[in-house]
Amino acid sequence: MKWKKGLTGMLLAAFLCGAPGLGIATPAHASTGEYKFDFGGGTVETGYTGVSASLSYDSARGYGFRTPENMRNVSASGTGVASDAVRFLATGTKSENTFDVDLPPGLYEVSVTLGNTSRSSVAAEGVYQVINMTGNGAKDRFQVPVTDGQLNLLVTEGKEGAVFTLSALEIRQLSSNPVTNRTIYIGGDSTVCNYYPLDSSVQAGWGQLFPEFVNTNTFQIRNMASGGQIARGFHHDGQLEAIVQYIKPGDYFILQLGINDTNPKHNESEAEFKDWMRDMIRQVKAKGATVILSTPQGRATDFNANNVHNAENRWYRSAILALAQEEQTPLVDLNVLSSAYFTSIGKEATLALYMNGDTLHPNFAGARELARLVAQDLKKQGLSGF
Repeated sequence: MKWKKGLTGMLLAAFLCGAPGLGIATPAHASTGEYKFDFGGGTVETGYTGVSASLSYDSARGYGFRTPENMRNVSASGTGVASDAVRFLATGTKSENTFDVDLPPGLYEVSVTLGNTSRSSVAAEGVYQVINMTGNGAKDRFQVPVTDGQLNLLVTEGKEGAVFTLSALEIRQLSSNPVTNRTIYIGGDSTVCNYYPLDSSVQAGWGQLFPEFVNTNTFQIRNMASGGQIARGFHHDGQLEAIVQYIKPGDYFILQLGINDTNPKHNESEAEFKDWMRDMIRQVKAKGATVILSTPQGRATDFNANNVHNAENRWYRSAILALAQEEQTPLVDLNVLSSAYFTSIGKEATLALYMNGDTLHPNFAGARELARLVAQDLKKQGLSGF
């Protein structure tokens, strides 16, 4: 439920925002369609509006916490706006423990800076927007349509027991039309997901580097992958829900799962994996968007005695190939594409593209090469926009 303003409240807000000395703080740069908030109990940085954990939403002010009793001011280890933060005590994308900002209907770019946290996710409008931001002071941004006059945003746990905090929030209006730009959504696991800082992390997923190989004037990239994920989890845990809420004709959804699904601890047979994947394909297709399936790359050590890399029997690949044919979806066979590349560069160079002591997870350079292979194959297939 949104907080609603009556005509009296709107007139009062308009009067008070233009009246000096009455104690009503107007968000920094709100008149230009930009809003900048500095959270916590410390010094407010120049150009930002300070927001303490105790600040409840007020229709005259136009922003505040819906349930400030579930917020706490905390310190943070960064500098500037990242030197303090607020901590969210309630969890879940459907929580009413939100920071609410009154905004004209339109499309907005939202930039978030977290405080000290091991793993946190950002939700707005009741669905995930950013999955598993890792490390203190992590930063990311996303587009969100506002249709009812108010943005409702929260930070929630990325894993059970994690602290989730917010240091700064910047909101910029992109358009009065509340529809996201053309978008490529990406689903997957730890070999695909984002790691932070996005431009310099040691470990990376190929979805993190994908924007380097795509015309970002045509597409925005929304990487909804998360470490350890399986098909059933992606279907149930809110990631698919967020994609289905926003995806539209002209958008793409690249889906790569299977690595964790084969782990016996998840109790997901190949047939069950295929069923969950099929349902996700059909839900996205029903929204008029295009689904692209991708097979996972193999391990760094999948070389045979002839120094040929081959991982074709891994990760439920046969089910993915069958699904692509049965559901008539484009396929990026990254398993085969990466093996051909790894064979061409040899064992040592391949191992250098993975994390130290880890033959499964790519490092930043390895993720870039995998992203390049995916983008090149999509361009080769002639898909619109690539």
